[in-house]
Amino acid sequence: MTQLNKAASPLRQRMIDNMNIHKLSPKTQIGYIRAVAKLANYLKHSPAQTTSEELRQFQITLAEQGTSNISTNATISGLQFLYCKTLNRPDIVHKFSTVPTPHKLPEILCLEKVKPYCQVTEIG
Repeated sequence: MTQLNKAASPLRQRMIDNMNIHKLSPKTQIGYIRAVAKLANYLKHSPAQTTSEELRQFQITLAEQGTSNISTNATISGLQFLYCKTLNRPDIVHKFSTVPTPHKLPEILCLEKVKPYCQVTEIG
């Protein structure tokens, strides 16, 4: 068991047990628990009693608060785990969609920029 289960509610403990069953890494588990805590704080009630409209409003709030795409996607992943694996309610998150994250292309150096770093020595 991970250290996440100190004084855990029954729902949190069940989710932790499921994450252990699925062999999720400790960092992933922390992220998922953080996502559920963020939702519970927003809802002011247990996530077990939420509606799909409340989840929709939560996702809108994340966007309005300027939450990064990566953080939004991590939160969605945690909530999908909660509702699909722990609560067996995949229907409630079927409209959740991840946010595209732009991929930065690497800078391609021209030959003139690379030459100073390449020293050719003759072997003779």
